[in-house]
Amino acid sequence: MLKTKKRLSLLLVLSLMITLLAACGGGTASNSPGNEGTEKAANGEGAAGEKLEKVKLTWYLVGDAHKDQSKIVAEWNKMLERDLNTTVDLKFTTWNDWMTKYNLLLTSGEKIDMIFASSWADFYKLSKQGAFLDLKDLLPQYAPVTWGNVPKEDWDSVTVSGGIYAVPNTNPEYTPLGYVYREDWRKEFGLPEFTDLDSIEAYLDAVKTQKKVIPINGAAYENVNSLYKFWNDFQLIGGDVIGATSYDNPRDIQILPYTEEFEAWVKRMKTWEQKGYWNKNALSSNQEAGDFIKTGQGAIYWRNPSSAGGFINEVKAKNLAMEIGYFPFSRFHNYVIPTLPSSNAMAIPKSSVNPERSLMVLDKLRNDPEYFNLMTYGIEGTHWAKGEDDKTIVIPAPGVNLDETPRYDIASWGWRYEPNMKGEKGGWDGLDALKEEFKPISKPDIFGPIYLDYAPVKAELAAVNQVFEQYGKPLMLGLTSDVDASLKTYREKLKTAGVDKLLEYIQEEANKYFDERGIE
Repeated sequence: MLKTKKRLSLLLVLSLMITLLAACGGGTASNSPGNEGTEKAANGEGAAGEKLEKVKLTWYLVGDAHKDQSKIVAEWNKMLERDLNTTVDLKFTTWNDWMTKYNLLLTSGEKIDMIFASSWADFYKLSKQGAFLDLKDLLPQYAPVTWGNVPKEDWDSVTVSGGIYAVPNTNPEYTPLGYVYREDWRKEFGLPEFTDLDSIEAYLDAVKTQKKVIPINGAAYENVNSLYKFWNDFQLIGGDVIGATSYDNPRDIQILPYTEEFEAWVKRMKTWEQKGYWNKNALSSNQEAGDFIKTGQGAIYWRNPSSAGGFINEVKAKNLAMEIGYFPFSRFHNYVIPTLPSSNAMAIPKSSVNPERSLMVLDKLRNDPEYFNLMTYGIEGTHWAKGEDDKTIVIPAPGVNLDETPRYDIASWGWRYEPNMKGEKGGWDGLDALKEEFKPISKPDIFGPIYLDYAPVKAELAAVNQVFEQYGKPLMLGLTSDVDASLKTYREKLKTAGVDKLLEYIQEEANKYFDERGIE
């Protein structure tokens, strides 16, 4: 804990009183331009002119840093020194084997003051295991504005056994996966819009035969895997092998590679591989399929709607001679699941030396537009410029070349706050249309909150995952000479690895959750 905790407490209590008084006068914590709840401690001074102790924090985000990251963090640290006598060493896991690195960070004892957290990055399991600090008592004191503007249901989503173990972002999203693709080519081929596997295959075939282009170039696995899950309506639970056979049958949990649907899928994917829809090195390639679309050497790439918008906007900004379309896989079964608030959050590991100051920084980052704009969109005048109103920006700033200065796009999801989010002038208007499409077909996420710690089946989990990597992935991409023989081997290897015991455990834990929530 901080040596100056009493002084900091006084500072934050006084700040909170100012916020409450402002609210009584007609302002609110969420719309006040200066965000008085965490008003600037000018020159790093606390109450009565007392200096805040100088602190250096270590934060981690998933994914990769931006080309200009050091410049952006340098600007951020100038602001932090000015306001909170603090600096942050911002680090990234990179996307290469990020999950292994992420878990190692939380078990190695490395001193980390804040880290991105998510339901898809084992947030619930890690919280149960004590990887994160309970913030319930710290939040009202050290992040008063955030404490006041995060809805109760969002706090509930990061509450585990009565403790609050993260600060969720406040930016509601629908994120079904789908394909961005060369819409101009589809029109040129005279093909119908995507509706099913046959229409997608017809497009892939025309790209390969008429354009002589590999449709899914570079890394292909996730492009195929995402299609596989949504087409079959499989709801994976705790990994890549076990899941519910559909949203409407949540308790019908099976070993998916044992199903007829999986067998039919891998046989069809073998035909796609034989037709050359992806490369032989599709599993080892580190280059994203989207990179090849931009150079005219690819045609299709898996994205969620928000990422699709970023991709399309980049194509527009670079004046690339192509029209990009987007097809959300939600149309296969006509429903969409909104993102859990816990899908994008910031947590404080138990190894943190300065949790209080970290919360103060996060409170500024979420709620102060100066901080938010810098760390979400980059440096004004370089990565972006102001649009015609406060809700619109221009990317990149006029006169800036995107090839030399790429758009600022990091995993800033953990601190996003909807009132501070901005739209891109001249950007893709399809995102708003998709939101309207999704609202009436939205269904609650009944699978994401299922808690699995795997304690009784750790050995089986590791063995099954290894079998999946060695045999399952190549089979999914048709990278095998004999599909029937490879499928038989895969299923046998899964059984030897203990997949039945893993299934029994997941079924038991899922049914506990379904019983608690009254889900049939």
